[in-house]
Amino acid sequence: MKIVLTGASGFIGARLRAHLIERGHELVCLSRRAAARPGWYAWDPASGPPPQAALLGAGAVIHLAGEPVAQRWNAEIKRRILSSRVQGTHSLVHALGAMPVRPGVLVCASAIGYYGSRGDEILPESAAPGGDFLSEVCSAWERAAQAAAELGLRVVSPRIGVVLDPAGGALAQMLPLFRVGLGGPIAGGQAWTSWIHLNDLVRLIAWAVEHPAVCGPVNAVTPNPVRNEAFTRALGAALHRPAFFPVPALALKLLYGEMAGVVLASQRVAPQRAVQSGFQFNWPELDAALGDLLR
Repeated sequence: MKIVLTGASGFIGARLRAHLIERGHELVCLSRRAAARPGWYAWDPASGPPPQAALLGAGAVIHLAGEPVAQRWNAEIKRRILSSRVQGTHSLVHALGAMPVRPGVLVCASAIGYYGSRGDEILPESAAPGGDFLSEVCSAWERAAQAAAELGLRVVSPRIGVVLDPAGGALAQMLPLFRVGLGGPIAGGQAWTSWIHLNDLVRLIAWAVEHPAVCGPVNAVTPNPVRNEAFTRALGAALHRPAFFPVPALALKLLYGEMAGVVLASQRVAPQRAVQSGFQFNWPELDAALGDLLR
């Protein structure tokens, strides 16, 4: 199948690109940093629709592009986080609507930030959204993607959790401190962390493309979330380092401002739809996942 992938040079996109090629798909890649090579097109989601030439003949579109959330927020950064996702998705759907022959499926990323911070509440896909900034972004992002259903496309919104890989994301930011024995639980360690091994995430996204019965939101996390204190112990054990230095909430708020709420959020998310639809996680348990990633 010919698949168009946006955000193809990003942390998730680069690994997904390799996985889809291994599975025999033909890839067309859209990126703000497009390489000068066949099959790559430059597209800034804030600038308008992607080039029609990139979409011709596509059987599926996977949309990952968006401004990074993990940075200190101000009014301009928040505007870019929202606009890059919502306006970028509107532009993409508009371009798909203009195609004489449309793809069969749009897989448009979302995030478990959709739910907000919910303590010990178990959160399947049917759970209501939260009420904070990131919840509102994710809700608007999913609504923008769902407009493609009116064009006849099957729409899937993977709500992505904490993605584990030493090359990027949260784990890459944690490793320097943990490797020198300065890691520890955050704000008492009782918040729930809903996580997924990067290789399972790219498999799940490919699975969503290839299985016609899958549609709507899909929680892209393992069935085994852990409290932050358990995550801290497991990471310290995987690195053979102590992990006893607590990180107070105030320190994160001083460092990240409003964005600290994302780090402090408690989200006990259940991948109900993926499990019920038959997706098999290769790395469902945290100790084994970290052992694989850090060996």
